[in-house]
Formats: sequence, structure tokens, C-alpha cells
Amino acid sequence: MRNVVLGFLGTQLDAGKKRRWKPTISLVEHAGFDVDRLEILYDRKFHRLACQVRDQVQATSPDTEVMLRNLDLTDPWDFQEVYGKLFDFARAYGFDEDRERYHVHLTTGTHVAQICWFLLTESRHVPARLIQTGPPGAQDEMAKFDMIDLDLSRYNALQQRFDQLSREYSDQLKGGIDTKSVAYNEVIGRIELVASNSDAPILLLGETGTGKTELAERIYNLKLERRRVKGRLVHVNCATLNGSDALATLFGQRRSYLGHAGSERGGLLREADGGVLFLDEVDELGLGAQSVLLHAIETGRFYPLGSDHEITSRFHIIAGANRDLRQLSAEGAFRPDLLARLNMWRFTLPSLKDRREDVEVNLVHELARAERELGIQVGFNADARDHYLRFATDPATTWPGNFRDFSASIRRLCTLAPRGRITRAMVTAEIEMLLRDWNSSTSNTDLRLVRDVLGDETDEVDPFDLVQLAEVIRTCRKASSLSAAGRTLFSASRSRRKVQNDADRLRKYLQRYGLDWDMVTRQQRHS
Repeated sequence: MRNVVLGFLGTQLDAGKKRRWKPTISLVEHAGFDVDRLEILYDRKFHRLACQVRDQVQATSPDTEVMLRNLDLTDPWDFQEVYGKLFDFARAYGFDEDRERYHVHLTTGTHVAQICWFLLTESRHVPARLIQTGPPGAQDEMAKFDMIDLDLSRYNALQQRFDQLSREYSDQLKGGIDTKSVAYNEVIGRIELVASNSDAPILLLGETGTGKTELAERIYNLKLERRRVKGRLVHVNCATLNGSDALATLFGQRRSYLGHAGSERGGLLREADGGVLFLDEVDELGLGAQSVLLHAIETGRFYPLGSDHEITSRFHIIAGANRDLRQLSAEGAFRPDLLARLNMWRFTLPSLKDRREDVEVNLVHELARAERELGIQVGFNADARDHYLRFATDPATTWPGNFRDFSASIRRLCTLAPRGRITRAMVTAEIEMLLRDWNSSTSNTDLRLVRDVLGDETDEVDPFDLVQLAEVIRTCRKASSLSAAGRTLFSASRSRRKVQNDADRLRKYLQRYGLDWDMVTRQQRHS
């Protein structure tokens, strides 16, 4: 293939004003690189110099075709003008990559021109490699000649370093745990890309105990390491914000508020300036606070209570929620405009029961953490470890508190372990206690849920039917319609039926208890 070089005329160096070495002419003096065609971009003010350089190149390398390309620049240091002229030049050029190999000579031209060449080659508007030349050193006979290929895959060492760095960032987000769950690892990989390259809000969804708070702290540390933020992480538990105190906590309060002396509060949004504001349980935030918060997120400005002067605070947002914000928005419990702002990057963390392949590595992690915090060395006896892992990974083990339950369970075993050894008897006792707690909690929750709908008639429902009815009510309140709830509840049997009328099956089931869709979901709409 023919080698083609594009480059600016060096109005100083090619004229020999500073030294004898002339960069454009040196291109054809390099023994290991034959230039078949050299195209020199020049301003008409330097036409005579361009002709002189052309003649010198042809005298040095008779086989090199030299073409002079007129490119007039009013101001060669104006980025917009230089980039625009080179962009138009590239669009009109007609590159033939099947027959020619293109190169851009970076040494000549202003620094602005060099930057523009780089951007155009990196974006492949100019499909070329870069050439950097330099004068010979004190002991060298030949001028310096370096070729740069922006396809980094050719530089295996560099690519491996980038890959390693990306893995380190992902490991940092996973807390150093070598997780096996494909779904979880995919979520972490996407979060690493977003946190490293975007300042937009990040929304973390998932059941209680899935690790949203810890992940938010790790995202902050990653942003801090990547120099996307400089300030601190401010954690706001929105479930604790009530009434006017919520606004004062978030936005601050002047001493003279409400017409009498009181305490002055800076506000959490002001503390988050330059850092990250983590809105934990944002689904619990009241509508009034949501409205003011939206304005502060969009503009970076807000009024403290009792103040006539705006405060400016710029921060990144991470929000966490246990419930589906889209469902809450449809029910009027969450502002659609705030949801749209938070929902650009939404990630759902899988529950522990959906990550059973990660139980063992998390067991090792929890043991190591307990050793650090308790100051003792702890381990399982072999039979005890097998017994606990069988229970923890059993599909029947629901882990309603997810990793919070799991972590507390390991901590209890480590604290009570005699001489640092966890026995099978201890594991059996711990499992029995977990099951009692879960069954009691589930039973009480189911009873309250059914009583909300049936009232005193709940006492006539058998315990066996109570569990089933509670699950039906729970599913209906999460679903957008009777049909959607039916598809979820009959997901296994519907595939075996010729007629899949899920809504009708669910309607008939509810009628057995004198219920309909509105009665089941009314409590949810008014809560």
C-alpha cells in the first residue's frame, strides 16, 4: 500500500530560521519509511516557502509526489476556525483505505493545529496514524521519527493496564468480594462506567438489606478517586424527615425564622457542596420536600427557611429506594418530574435469594470482617460450615432481610464461638432462631395485611389460606392492573392452559372472600 502523509507547512522550522533541521524534508530522509505522496497544507502568504520546500523534498526523494494544498487561516490560533477548516478538508478528501495508508505529520503547525489533528484522527474523521519528528541528538546522525497508532489495542501493555484499572474499580464497588452472580456483576460493571464518566444522578433500587447504602459509599469513593468530586458524602435518611423539620434539615434555617430567635442550621444540601448527596429511602420523602429538592438539584440554588438570599450548592446525587418509584408516581405519592430527574441511571440490586452463588464468598468476607472488628480469629468446623452453606443456599431459605440478616447471623456465630471455632450445634441453633424470627415476622405481617382488607372477617380465614391471600393482596398492590397481577400469580400454570384469562381467574379468587380489585388496592392508594 502507498504511504500518504498530510501535514502543515512549518513556517518557522521549514524555513530554517531556528536550526538547520527541517521537519517536512526530514520525513523523506527516514530510511525505514517511504513516502509515496506528501500533501503540504499552507497559507497563501507562504506560497514561496511552500514551493521551496516542495522542490527540496523532490530533490531529496525523487519518487515522492508532492502536492501543495492551499488552506488559508485568518488566525491559526483560533481553535474553532482551525478545527472547522480541517474538518471540511477531511470530509472532502475522499480517503481510499484499500489502496493507501494515511499519516498525519504533527510536528509542524501551531499547537492548536496539532490538537485538531489529534481529535480528527481519534474520531476517525481522518483515518490516519500520527507521525512525530524531531531533530537529531548530539550523537545521532538521523532525525527522530516516531509513529503513533491511536488504536490502543495494538499496545497490549497499555490495554492490559486499562483493563486492570477497570477491574480494580469494579472490585472497589464490590467491596473486594469476588462475586459470582452474573446479574450483580453486570450491574456493578455498568455503575462503574456511569460513576466514572457521568455526573448525572444514580438511582439504586432494591429490597431492604441488599447493600444500597454500602454501594453508595463505594460509588462516592470511586468518584473521589476519579476526581469527579472533591467534597464529602452527606447521607440523608429521608424516612426520618417529617414536616417543616424536613425542609430545615435539608435546606437550612435562619435564626430569625418564624419571627423569634432560634438555632441557625446550615442544611445538608449546603454540606454536600462539591461532593455527593445520598438520599436514602427517597421514596419516603414528602411531596413538599420533593418539590423544593427538585429545584435545588436542577439549578444548584435554594433558599434556607427564613432567608431572602439564595444559597448555591453543586453536588452529585445518589438516591436509594425500596419501593418502585414509578408505581408511587402513578399513585400520586412521588413527583413525576423528580422521578424523571433521578431515573436517568437506574440500577436494581438483586436480593440475596437471587444471588445464592455469592453466599460462600460473602461468608468468607463476613468472617474476615468479624475477625477485624472483634479482634479474634474465628472459623467454622468443616461439618458446621457445610451445614450452614446448605441452609443459606437452599431455595426455601428466603432471607427476608437479605445481607443484613446474613451479616448479623455470621456476627452472632463469631461472637459466641468458643475458642474461635463455630460448631455444628451452634449452626443448628442459629438456623432455628432465624426460622422462628422469619416465621413470626411473616405471620404478623400477613395477618395485618389481610386485616386491612377484610377487617373482623379475617378471624374466619384459616391460617393456611391466610398466607395465600396475603401474597395475593401483596402482588395486587405492586401490579398496575388486575391482568398484570394475574400474570404474576399464575405464571407457572398459565403456560399449560389453552385459554390464559389470568384476570378472570384472579377475579374469581377474590370473590371467594367477597373482594374485588378496588377493595384490595384501595388501602395502597390512600397510604
